[in-house]
Amino acid sequence: MDIATVFGLLLAIGLVFVPIIMAGDLDIFINVGSMMITFGGAFSATLMSFNLSDSIGIFSVLKNALFSKQRDYSRIINSMVDLGEKARREGILALEREMPRIDDNFLKKALQLAVDGNEPEVIETVMGTEIENMEERHKAGKAWFDTLGTMGPAFGMIGTLVGLIQMLKALDDPANIGMGMAVALITTFYGSVLANCVAIPIANKLDSRSKEEVLMMNMVLFGVLSIHSGDNPRVTRDKLETFIAPKLRKGNA
Repeated sequence: MDIATVFGLLLAIGLVFVPIIMAGDLDIFINVGSMMITFGGAFSATLMSFNLSDSIGIFSVLKNALFSKQRDYSRIINSMVDLGEKARREGILALEREMPRIDDNFLKKALQLAVDGNEPEVIETVMGTEIENMEERHKAGKAWFDTLGTMGPAFGMIGTLVGLIQMLKALDDPANIGMGMAVALITTFYGSVLANCVAIPIANKLDSRSKEEVLMMNMVLFGVLSIHSGDNPRVTRDKLETFIAPKLRKGNA
């Protein structure tokens, strides 16, 4: 579980609603009709903006935002260096025996291309296309929550307009104007909470996750190309460490 995402989500919602509860005004912030307009409308419009398969798959995307293991860049670098040393000692064909022990499908595919004797340009093209397609899939998931973040305030405003129209219709009863205005503004409140406490932060988290995965995959591809070219393992390490912050490099440990 990603503690930062879950804690941040709970904290954001808590900091909004705890003061409301402390003031004893929670009941006036609950309006079923306003929820239907804002949450239902925003979700429906977002659903209409994407293919059904994209919307169904959003639960898997959300899982990636809330649950993700820490990226261990040092482990990847060490693995690539170890593979490079084995290839230098025994030849690149010896890496085929390592395949069953590799659980990273991207690394396994890149190594198989190298072991099969493909040119570096072929390996770079095939695996580069794999990275690009993965990025496009990730962009679709982020775009879903970006759209939800846009639709939330928009439908909140629609709900506010509906409430104002209903309030203006009852201007002959001044005693109800204040409450009517409060109900009209609740939808704007719902839309802002949906966008700023949920949709936009999740979209940003997905973007961050995607960049981390792309960085990891580029490191793997760069490492395989270095092994394929017969680089000294120390050179391979130096190349791969350019992808990470100086404080994470072995020489600065």
